[in-house]
Amino acid sequence: MLSRRQVAGVFGLALVSVLAPRGAGAEGFAIGVEGGFYDMTNASNSAKAVFDGKSGGPTFGGLARVDLGRSFFVGVGARLFRKDGERAFVADKDGPAFSLGHPLKVRVLPVYGLLGYRLRHDAALTPYVGLGVGLTSYHEESDVAGDVTKVSTSKVSGHAVAGLEYGRSRLRFAVEGMYTTAPNTIGLEGVSKVYEEDDVGGLSVVGRIVFRP
Repeated sequence: MLSRRQVAGVFGLALVSVLAPRGAGAEGFAIGVEGGFYDMTNASNSAKAVFDGKSGGPTFGGLARVDLGRSFFVGVGARLFRKDGERAFVADKDGPAFSLGHPLKVRVLPVYGLLGYRLRHDAALTPYVGLGVGLTSYHEESDVAGDVTKVSTSKVSGHAVAGLEYGRSRLRFAVEGMYTTAPNTIGLEGVSKVYEEDDVGGLSVVGRIVFRP
């Protein structure tokens, strides 16, 4: 597992690359906005228990990217997932979940640095893959008869992406899937402890609008 200092170093290198002028060896710079669906795959039982049988919902984010030659690129990005639910009770991991009626708000925010590789670079439709590390912030807020409880934590996370980008002009479009793992984020209490789930990572699929200045 990478330490936070190592993650900070990765982010520093990514930011330097992203902010470097084109004369420093970068072929191009791009920014993007995105929206899609996030599924808390790695803690699906816990998510379904508190989100009324659903394990995911909408996600939104953005990315800044710079090319390193024709095939490689680096970038920094973030995606936000927020969802309201209710606290639940589970007797054991094989039993049903019962809603307790107490409002619960969950926020998952992964921020990451990424190294990517284009499998083709001379066509309008360009497939790519990438790996990265980051910090995933988890925030939970519940209200039990007026007693508001807040829990916040940030953990080192890993990220793997695969996508397709279309276009050759300044305005381009992309579809991307990302798998995130953020272990030891939950699991100390509540339904996540019963289900023995500690990772709020999962699979997200987004559509992205990319602009190359």
